[in-house]
Amino acid sequence: MPETVSHKHECQAIVVSCMDHRLRSFLRKWTIANISEGFDRVAIAGGVKNLPFVVEQIDLSVKLHNIKEAYLINHGDCGAYGAEGTFEKNKEDLLFAKKILQHKFPRLKIILFYLKLNGEFVKIL
Repeated sequence: MPETVSHKHECQAIVVSCMDHRLRSFLRKWTIANISEGFDRVAIAGGVKNLPFVVEQIDLSVKLHNIKEAYLINHGDCGAYGAEGTFEKNKEDLLFAKKILQHKFPRLKIILFYLKLNGEFVKIL
């Protein structure tokens, strides 16, 4: 008998961040403390810098897992951003990503953070 895929599994959120290994322990602690109902995880160089890929992954998470929240987390000293990776540039990119995602997924709550390398999560409003 062929195996069937169930589309009934749901989770609370998707977390999109950079793949940088320096973030791993901070992200693990933060997700344990802040996301109680499970989450999908996307780690990509630069976080939201590759916005078309991020939108595609969030679209899949919405369709397959009925997520209600998307956490977008960029960080300091990001190699994918290089010299242009200032706090202001990351904030600008995160806010632009939020605008695009809110238009495409109006029911999805979009939460933005800038993660400092000391483990501090700065909420972007």
